[in-house]
Amino acid sequence: MPNPDTAATAGQDKLIQPNAENRYEVSRSDLPLHCPMEGMSLWNSHPRVYLPIEETGTAKCPYCGADYTLKD
Repeated sequence: MPNPDTAATAGQDKLIQPNAENRYEVSRSDLPLHCPMEGMSLWNSHPRVYLPIEETGTAKCPYCGADYTLKD
């Protein structure tokens, strides 16, 4: 099984820095929403947590405090 912590297996040249921003806009294609999101480096972040954003359109990660807004 490939290591999800590397850029090569993430299919990207550069991973998104986890916890680098405080606000993220996400779309329905990102659901189910979890933090850290796909493409973020996982080795230096917190455990993955799923965030309920569908009903209110907003969610806050209990680990890092990142705010997520559903844009569509």
